[in-house]
Amino acid sequence: MWVTTLWRPTGPEELALLRESNWRSWPPRLPDQPIFYPVLTEDYAIRIAREWNVPHSGSGYVTRFRVESTFLSRYPVRLAGGRDIRELWVPAEELAEFNRHIVGRIELVHTFGTTAA
Repeated sequence: MWVTTLWRPTGPEELALLRESNWRSWPPRLPDQPIFYPVLTEDYAIRIAREWNVPHSGSGYVTRFRVESTFLSRYPVRLAGGRDIRELWVPAEELAEFNRHIVGRIELVHTFGTTAA
């Protein structure tokens, strides 16, 4: 089985929900969050965590996880402003199925900010 490594910048609330899932699945999206967007590079995830999550919540985190590559092929890569700013857009209603294709656990790889745990 081929897997693709993805990253996700996140804030403290989502991180707490990841811990509750034993680092196995992403929590359902809130009503104002129609898309779950993992990113394709660690650098882009770090940038979002530092520039968005830290100012908005005092801390930012970067997670890394692997998903079955054949499953991911249904989601085209989206450019979000530049060649190295790439992400996938997973509709909120497909997140439970997306979670079933995660291989292994979601890992916390970077922590930023003043209230970082």
